[in-house]
Amino acid sequence: MLGDKKAVANVAVKDLETATKFYQNTLGLTPVHQEKQELIVFRSGASEINVYLSRYAGTNKATAVTWQVDNVKEEVAALKVKGVVFEHYDMPGMTREGDVYVSGDMKVAWFKDPDGNILNVAGR
Repeated sequence: MLGDKKAVANVAVKDLETATKFYQNTLGLTPVHQEKQELIVFRSGASEINVYLSRYAGTNKATAVTWQVDNVKEEVAALKVKGVVFEHYDMPGMTREGDVYVSGDMKVAWFKDPDGNILNVAGR
């Protein structure tokens, strides 16, 4: 059924212009399609992310999108230069090294978009 189909992440936002600046300029994603002033599709590697207008933007209290990266600490440093602020959570079983949480060989760092959607970078 769906196991061999492409999946696309969806992120709700309140202001498409502000979101576009963040996802394109701050995170470096490439816009590939826009539907009026309602939705913009961004390419991220071989994946796509639909960023769309919704009055429910920012209400998800869980991670919406994860980027798998080769070096979490380097990505965190590059994002900080762009003004990204990282979140700190109580994560049992993980230790925090600056903004990066570590558990064994797994490393994760969380941040939010302008609407409060929780995003992260992760790697081993």
